[in-house]
Amino acid sequence: MSFIKRGRAFKGALASTAVAAALAATAGSAFAAGNPADAAAQAAKAAEQHHAPGVKGKLAAPRAAAGDWEQTATFPMAAIERDGWLDWYDPDGRGGFKAARLTASDLSSFKHVIQVDQDKDGEKDGAWSILKDGTLFYASTKQGSAKTIGGGWQIYNKVFSPGNLAGARESDLLAVDKSGVMWMYLGYADGRVTARTKVGGGWGQYTEIAGQGDLNGDGRTDIVARDKAGVLWLYTGNGDRQDPFNRRVKIGGGWNTYNRILSVGDLDGDGRTDLVARGNDGTLWRYSGNGDSRDPFDNRVKIGWGYNSLNLI
Repeated sequence: MSFIKRGRAFKGALASTAVAAALAATAGSAFAAGNPADAAAQAAKAAEQHHAPGVKGKLAAPRAAAGDWEQTATFPMAAIERDGWLDWYDPDGRGGFKAARLTASDLSSFKHVIQVDQDKDGEKDGAWSILKDGTLFYASTKQGSAKTIGGGWQIYNKVFSPGNLAGARESDLLAVDKSGVMWMYLGYADGRVTARTKVGGGWGQYTEIAGQGDLNGDGRTDIVARDKAGVLWLYTGNGDRQDPFNRRVKIGGGWNTYNRILSVGDLDGDGRTDLVARGNDGTLWRYSGNGDSRDPFDNRVKIGWGYNSLNLI
């Protein structure tokens, strides 16, 4: 599946009218153009159009049990173009992505968009968004509206949610500040978060951190981190809200060939969390998860090309 670039049909003064019309058509109500909260709400509502397609053949392995009430989530991949417009890439049911689903959401003022599955039914139902000025929003895909959670988030270089870290159903947030200290915020179903808890220092050594669910098959949320030398490390979760990760395990070297590493959950339909990596040449690769604590990913599979013009989030 290749990425096909296209130009926008409206710019400048025409943008407000076109955006308002597109928002009304997509979200079912008109939002004020240029309002970040409305953009967050529109982006979340647009993502609700995604439903994980059924998979067939080799990819249709039985789903791995992640708990008695939760499924491994599958998310669309979000991408922001250089001019700030948001596109969605929905899973195609064959371990890759469909062509871009265009939106009229201008996210040029956004720093992070963090998709979550709060009810653990396997599909996205909300998203946290952080503006460049440090404002944190939460939007529900079901309601199509966003609310402000708080400010001050500009102190973090990296904010993401790998899922449930401390045993509750709802997804939690991890944030790495500019000095390399990682903090955890436990999340509520309505997007509110608790006061932060210090996870630990030294996370500034990593250029990429990613995760979305369980990688080693024990039902707990894990993450991977790439250091500046290109080595990828696995941090398995343990459910302790004060110290949520076990000692790191080396996966392997050579990961500096990628300029972006992220997870959209279960991309190949086998019930395990997978990893997506973008090569320095713009090629997109899938690393399917296999549940092995020492070597958690199968050999890479090429799933697209031409993605270097996008900010994958």
